[in-house]
Amino acid sequence: MEICKRVEQVDFEKGNGLVPAIVQDYKTKEVLMLAYMSKESLSKTLEKNTTWFYSRSRDQLWNKGATSGHFQYVKEIKVDCDNDTILILVEQIGAACHTGNMSCFYRDL
Repeated sequence: MEICKRVEQVDFEKGNGLVPAIVQDYKTKEVLMLAYMSKESLSKTLEKNTTWFYSRSRDQLWNKGATSGHFQYVKEIKVDCDNDTILILVEQIGAACHTGNMSCFYRDL
């Protein structure tokens, strides 16, 4: 399916132009991180086959791994039943978390 048609399936309006994107290891199914995507970052993800997100704090797009070398290679993308949350299954190279941990979810509450 064409990239723009795939992007149009997602409801970005509910989240003021952004949707949560849950990133999961495609083999182990471990949840690696949560980030936000805009239409542009989802389009780049589909086009480049690596994850691109929207940084709310920096107000710009970022390619996961561009600085660290810890890229996420996209294996599959799913959308939830309300079309407002994305699940991305990836092959993770190195750590997903900026702290150096494999997953951002390494602390107990």
